[in-house]
Amino acid sequence: MLLFVLSLVPQPASAVGIDLRQAACTTTLADLATNAAVAAASYRCGTDAPSDGGDWLWLRLDASRLHNLPPDWKLLVDQTRFDRIAVVVTSASGAVRQTSMHSELKDHWAPGGLLRFTIETPGRDVHGLYLGFRHPDDLSLMRKIVATPNSATPAEEVTWLLLMGVFAGTLLSALLYNAVIHTGQRHAFQRWYLLWVAVALAYGLTWTNVAAFVVPGLVGPLVVRLDFVLVGLMVAAGNMFFFAVIEVGILPRPLVTAGRLLSSAGAVLGLMAAADRWLPVVLTDRLLNYVIAATAVIIAVSCWIAIRRGSRVVWFYMIGWGPVICVFLARLARNLGFLPQSDAVDMATFAALAFEALILSLAIADRFHLMRGDLERAHRRREIAITEAETLRIAAETDFLTGLGNRAAFQANAHEFVSSGTPFSLFLIDVDFLKAANDHLGHAGGDALLRCVASALSITVGRIHGSHVARVGGDEFAILCPGDLSLERALANAIGALQGQTWHHADQSCAISLSVGSARFPDDSKAVDMLFQNADLGLYTAKRLGRARYCRYDPLHRALRDLQTGYALDAEAALERGEFRLYMQPIVSLTTEAVCGHEALLRWNHPEHGLMTPDRFADVLVAERIGLRIQEHVLELALRQLRDHGDQIGVLSVNFTSAQLAGPRAGKRVLDRLAHYGVSAASLCVEVTEGVMLDRAADSIIANLQMLHDAGVCIALDDFGTGYASLVHLRRVSVDRIKIDHSFVSGMDQPDGGTMAIVTAIIGLGRGLGKEVVAEGIETEAQALCLRQLGCQLGQGFLYGRPAAQLRETVPQMAHKAAGLPTEYQALVLALPR
Repeated sequence: MLLFVLSLVPQPASAVGIDLRQAACTTTLADLATNAAVAAASYRCGTDAPSDGGDWLWLRLDASRLHNLPPDWKLLVDQTRFDRIAVVVTSASGAVRQTSMHSELKDHWAPGGLLRFTIETPGRDVHGLYLGFRHPDDLSLMRKIVATPNSATPAEEVTWLLLMGVFAGTLLSALLYNAVIHTGQRHAFQRWYLLWVAVALAYGLTWTNVAAFVVPGLVGPLVVRLDFVLVGLMVAAGNMFFFAVIEVGILPRPLVTAGRLLSSAGAVLGLMAAADRWLPVVLTDRLLNYVIAATAVIIAVSCWIAIRRGSRVVWFYMIGWGPVICVFLARLARNLGFLPQSDAVDMATFAALAFEALILSLAIADRFHLMRGDLERAHRRREIAITEAETLRIAAETDFLTGLGNRAAFQANAHEFVSSGTPFSLFLIDVDFLKAANDHLGHAGGDALLRCVASALSITVGRIHGSHVARVGGDEFAILCPGDLSLERALANAIGALQGQTWHHADQSCAISLSVGSARFPDDSKAVDMLFQNADLGLYTAKRLGRARYCRYDPLHRALRDLQTGYALDAEAALERGEFRLYMQPIVSLTTEAVCGHEALLRWNHPEHGLMTPDRFADVLVAERIGLRIQEHVLELALRQLRDHGDQIGVLSVNFTSAQLAGPRAGKRVLDRLAHYGVSAASLCVEVTEGVMLDRAADSIIANLQMLHDAGVCIALDDFGTGYASLVHLRRVSVDRIKIDHSFVSGMDQPDGGTMAIVTAIIGLGRGLGKEVVAEGIETEAQALCLRQLGCQLGQGFLYGRPAAQLRETVPQMAHKAAGLPTEYQALVLALPR
């Protein structure tokens, strides 16, 4: 009946978790080692891997399977016994550790007997994932370690909470019902049954962590020890109930005696299994499982004998206890390694216990004239359970912050439209600069922004019949708009009207900025997932074009994304084949026109697409882990050039990304490579943009830049004036050079370009601060002359030489050489290829 009730209740969609338990490798360490020591430890896998011993037992989990997980994903760990637990996540920006005592887990529990840890780092950025236990249980007793997206958690919790709500209601009803009847003249089998129901109820609530709602600290190792005691008592009470309920004289006395001895053994072994600090955990666990198996055999033989001898009670017992025995045998087989780990076995256990409680509470009652009243009460309980389940379902499909539908509601509505064949448009809306709002106004301000946007979108969608709006991510909303293209255009215009509207929080005002993408069913796709991807491509294009705009999906977007994905797949092999090369562009003194250095520019000599500049592939490679390897490869190529041709190159400028400069040892690594190649620190110039300094790891990046500057490495601030906080950067970082962006230089000779004043100000600022100023993108003699007159010291651009694979002389150098030749040869020298 319980399973039938559960089948009637719609369940939210649940993402499939990633099983990390089977492929885990382990090692033992003497103490709580540093993050670096944990990552560098020697791990063993398979049958040779240690499962206990040592002060700390560490598991290295397969981080390569996490690349599809969004930020704030969940690591679910089976509850076991330990003194402390630690989770270490390593990424390009460093390592993050969460450590908890066994008594500090009240905020880390999850329904289903699990501990839950939130990992903020997106799965694609996780380089290593380590799980450590101090004085742990044997790993053979651990069911699972699973990684799930944040969106999967509510669905799993609803399933468990719904199941345990019905379970608790059923067992409480059975307990109260059997406690009331025959008060004062209760038979022995009724007393044993009451004890069994009470223990089973306590076991279910503690094992699944539902009891933590009432007692927050009742999770983790404490629950595991308590569950061993409760399992032993369940074996004892259930066994004693059977031999008490069967008619006297039906079973042989030796069989009854053996059953009662097993009951005592189960209770004692439950206590022994809980005493893991003094007794071997694997041995006591196995002995308890063997007693459960022996009890099942004894009861099976007893049932067969009772049937042969005409017992009627045994049929009631078999109906009620048959499913319980079956699921406990399944659990036993799983615990002994004969069956794979599965939540279905655990859920079936509690469903069977509830079913047994309901059946036997009716079967053992001799007041059959009250059966109708009992059934009516059971019907009311079912209605309450269904109502509660519906309430939980609605809560599971509602976003707690905005009150809109969540991803589950969005999926349900989208699939309903698709199944009915209703044409509709899918809009994805991303709230721009939410992180800036969180940083500036606190998370309360960010939440206020999300609520403001949600309210505005809800009002906008309310004007279109049948539309739905949901919050499907941290800063992402989705709108389903059924109807023709005219409604799609009307909705796009209505959303566009929200751009720039002012919202207020804590006496501060900010403008709303939304990036919007859309796709249409069935024109762009007939599947919900692909339609979502297409709308996301439109959203990505809107963000790439500058945000605060709307972009409808175009097949060209997918072709471009596929091309970029192909670049990411090709990059690994390209790195091995040496297709990434450095081209040199000279940097000259504007006063003497002598070459005083070069800038190293990356090029990819692709076998199909030819020679490509970074603007075609850099964005997608930086987002992948291969991007850091390519940047390190660029540094190696640059240092080899300095080693082999340092006297010709002068100071070589190399562009650095935030990933190269983040972390406590980034600066030391660069200095070590300089020493390895025997290159002077003064020969290298590290170029960074203002975006690098705005990275999340800005503190460590600035510290590493300071270390390089102190060692003699030149530090240049590239694209100066195009960012948000140039003057702040000049104050925080010891910058040696300021590079004027080519967009300012190109507008100098335009009457209404408006950049001359900017260039003049930058040069004046640089000279006033004692910095070298480098002008990029010089293409005409007029630009060079103007910059020279303004006091700019250095310049680079096509006027002095294009980027080339080989070092070449610049136009001024060749002109200087030609000046000493006869007139008829000067034109020939100047006409040489550059």
